[in-house]
Parts: sequence; C-alpha cells; structure tokens
Amino acid sequence: MTNTNVVNATKPALRPQNPNFSSGPCAKRPGWSPAVLNNALVGRSHRSKPAKARIKHAMDLMRQLLGIPDDYLIGIVPASDTGAMEMAMWNMLGARGVDVLAWESFGAGWVTDIEKQLKLDDVRVLKSVYGILPDLAQVDFDHDVIFTWNGTTSGVRVPDGNWIDANRKGLTICDATSAVFAQDMDFAKLDVTTFSWQKVLGGEAAHGILVLSPRAVERLESFTPDRALPKIFRLTKGGKLIRGIFDVATINTISMLAIEDVIDAMEWSLSIGGSEGMRQRADANAKTIADWVKQTRWVDFLPKVLETRSNTSVCLTITDPAVLSLSEEGQAAFAKGLVSLLDGEDVAYDIGAYRDAPSGLRIWCGSTVETSDLAALTPWLDWAFETQKSAL
Repeated sequence: MTNTNVVNATKPALRPQNPNFSSGPCAKRPGWSPAVLNNALVGRSHRSKPAKARIKHAMDLMRQLLGIPDDYLIGIVPASDTGAMEMAMWNMLGARGVDVLAWESFGAGWVTDIEKQLKLDDVRVLKSVYGILPDLAQVDFDHDVIFTWNGTTSGVRVPDGNWIDANRKGLTICDATSAVFAQDMDFAKLDVTTFSWQKVLGGEAAHGILVLSPRAVERLESFTPDRALPKIFRLTKGGKLIRGIFDVATINTISMLAIEDVIDAMEWSLSIGGSEGMRQRADANAKTIADWVKQTRWVDFLPKVLETRSNTSVCLTITDPAVLSLSEEGQAAFAKGLVSLLDGEDVAYDIGAYRDAPSGLRIWCGSTVETSDLAALTPWLDWAFETQKSAL
C-alpha cells in the first residue's frame, strides 16, 4: 500500500462523543438512556399476560425488521448466540454428514464441539487462516453445513448467500450474530439462524435467538439424537417440536428489562428505515475506517478480499516495518499499548484484537455507532500509533 500522509503526533482536539467501540456488548443506540426501561414489567412473571404481550411484540419486530418468512419460527433461548448454536447442533446433528467451516475463533469452537463433544463420525472441516474464507465451492450440501455469516473475531464475512445450494439435502446452520440487522441475510438459504441482541442492536447479553425453517422443524421431529440432552437444550417432546418455545413460553425465565431494551432498539431501527437504514449506517461507518486506512501507512485490513470485509467487526493489522520487525510477542505488546493509550484518553474503549486473533485492532462499526464518532477516532489512532512507536 502506497501512502504519503504524515501522521501528526499532536493530540487531536476533537474526541468521539461516544467512545464505546466494543464488539460485544456493543454501543447502545444514539440517544439511549436508562429511561427507556421505565415501563419494563419488572417484578411481573414473564408468563403473565402483559409480559407475554411484550415478548410477542419483540418477536414480531424481529420478524418485520429481518424479513423472516412467515413459516419460519423464532424462539428466545438461554445463553446468548452460543446457547442457540449449541441447542441446534446437539438436537439436529448426526442425521447425515457434516461440513463445518472455520476461519476464526467461533467457527473453530463449533469444530471442537462437533469433533470432541458430539464426536460425530462423518465430519469434514473446511478451514482457513484469519483473514481468508475457506473455499466455499468445496462445501458438500448433501451434508449439514455449519458456518458463521460474519466472523466477529476476524472481520471476514461470506459475501452473500449465492454459494448455498437452494436444492440442498442437508441443513444450513448459521451463526449470524454480528451480521443480522447490518447485512443482507438470505433466509431462504438458511435453515437454522442464531444470533443475540448484544451486537448490531446494542441490546443486552444472555438471551439468544433461534430461527428455524420448516426443514429444520422436520429434522427435529424426524431425528432423535443418540445423546442425552439437558432440559435447557430440549426442543422436542415425544417426537414433536415444543411449539411454545417459539411462541412466548420461553424455556426459562426471561429478563423483562432486556425485552424492553431490545424493543426500544428495534423501534429505533424502524425509525431510521428498518434493516436497510441499519445496513446503510454500518456501511457508512465501515467506509469511514476504509477511507482512513487507504491514506494511512501503518495499518491495513486483516481481511484480504474486499468483498469479504465486514461492515460491523472491522479488524485491522499494524503493517509498519518497525513494528513487524518485532517478535510476535513484541507486536502484540505494541498493539496492546496502543489500545491502552486510547482507553486512557477515554476516546476508544475495547478495540483490541480478540485474544485468539492476530494482534491488531478491532473496531465495531455496527449501526448503533455514529459515523461522526469514527471520523473523530481516526486522528486519535494516528496519535496513539506515533506515541507508541516513539517508545520503541
């Protein structure tokens, strides 16, 4: 990359108004305050009539915003996106072979569960290094296919759903947690979709969402896994889907504060144009970082291919020759020092690379982040780099 800009090591005068650039839990929507929770049904049973009405409203908003087909089911389940993915895998896998894609830490985690916990026999792992997708043309859709739509820890996403066979025999099980609401999801190509509220919506953690196609329901009702399932995982009873989970009868007690908070986030989403408005905001945010990267000599994107570059979890590597000449431990320490400087100045919190990823930066550019805050951040990134480099 050829650049000519000269970094100014003077502290910038303008600071981001909101320094929260964490990749989860992510920034609250602009204008959020605890007052949005004033009408939450705290102290009420989640099975009371008014509480059920609020839960149903949240589910209806999700269907509307994401364009989830009417014959797909939406359930709120425990343990965030991880809980939803585990429920899907433990209930459904084993009926046929499995292809599992891994190009970052969460995909690698699903590989571990499938191979070492479920101990399935017919498993193919399609793996690549951070920054690059596996070869999607190699996927066998006679198998069940496990993949992450947007790799939160690598900043690499699938470009679209065109690579998925519309006439597949297996199920597609998609971890979509940092993609939904900011990227165009093709639900016709997805049989199981999981996510949480804490990413693009800026909602609260702990609750997961499990979306099932009719094909996924058919699998649940026709296949009985040869493994024990704890109560919190069970989706069927007597060979039939427990439909209440996908209505308002959640498996365990749900937080009515979290319900009220995510309703507020989704109503805000509708006010800015729904999912299209959310995508446009994330795209504008990612472009702000991309424009800065183009004119900055010391940094580049971790993802190698433009079309696979995330617009939410933007992952960067430090490419300055002096830093690259350091040991791997030295490079990691340099990046951590840069992050610490920004944290200490209260201009950017939690932007270090994920612990299993290559050292560098990870800046959340999802829809709840203001573009103006990212524009204000970039001069501070330059300042922190020059300050940290001067200490080498």
